[in-house]
Amino acid sequence: MRILLTGGAGFIGSHLADHYVAKGDQVTILDNFSTGSQENSTHLAGKLTTIDGDIRSIELVEKLTIDADLVLHMAAALGVNTILESPLESMSTNITGSEVVLSAAAKFNKRIIIASTSEIYGKNPKQPLSEADDRVVGAPQKIRWTYSDAKAIEEAMAFALHQEKKLPVTTMRLFNTVGPRQSGRYGMVVPRFVQAALKNQALTIYGDGTQSRVFCHVDDAVAAIAKMAATDATIAGDASIFSLIATPATSTTTPSTVAFAITSCSAAALTEASCDGVIASSPPIASASTCAFASKSATSPGIAATGNWSATWVA
Repeated sequence: MRILLTGGAGFIGSHLADHYVAKGDQVTILDNFSTGSQENSTHLAGKLTTIDGDIRSIELVEKLTIDADLVLHMAAALGVNTILESPLESMSTNITGSEVVLSAAAKFNKRIIIASTSEIYGKNPKQPLSEADDRVVGAPQKIRWTYSDAKAIEEAMAFALHQEKKLPVTTMRLFNTVGPRQSGRYGMVVPRFVQAALKNQALTIYGDGTQSRVFCHVDDAVAAIAKMAATDATIAGDASIFSLIATPATSTTTPSTVAFAITSCSAAALTEASCDGVIASSPPIASASTCAFASKSATSPGIAATGNWSATWVA
């Protein structure tokens, strides 16, 4: 099978590259390396094709899409730091870039998986959430919500293309994915904690530390994406959106708990949140379960794997 993998030099994308190369598929990575790293796929040298390019290039994306059997759209400007520091570039990448990729897939009738986010749900206080729940986000002036807004537009485009042009698309709402190759450069919590601990610095927790998150090991994320891509039942309008988290679904973790799991040597320093945030994020797994998918890794192994990798990362 021929696979076009946008963002294949990134954290999750590079693990997807590992998966499909191991299966013997022909993988082409399209990445501009703005947040991804060539080091994530150096071990695959000679086993895949890597294109240094921008997903906003219509000509390039169409050229690569026409020869693909499956498009995995993982490319995005992400991470709190990236969004706050470069909001215009981030919105352009996440909105225009996704429109180009989705339109190319529709033009050539290609199966496509798009990576969305738990940020879609925003601050909705309902717990647990469902894929059809309303979005509750902050004011447009609060830049941190532009990522959520951009991803909502991406999902809406995918849904509209399915309705109007029968685009075979599935949306995966990824929550807090953890594991090797996750960088702390863009604000990801576990790598940041590990790096601070290694420097004997306090682990900064924004807010009061009681907010909760669910985590998913990257191996489970890859398995789920591959499962959904191979399952035609996941192409069906409202039923084509899946939240992806760890098992069990009730496994929620607070920043304070994560900090304690990483080290008992560094203090946890509470500080006022610098931007509007989410208090709790607890999604359903019913949709994924209908496709016979269940994650295998609990929260702790994922955090441990991220920590071990992050210990080798130089800020």
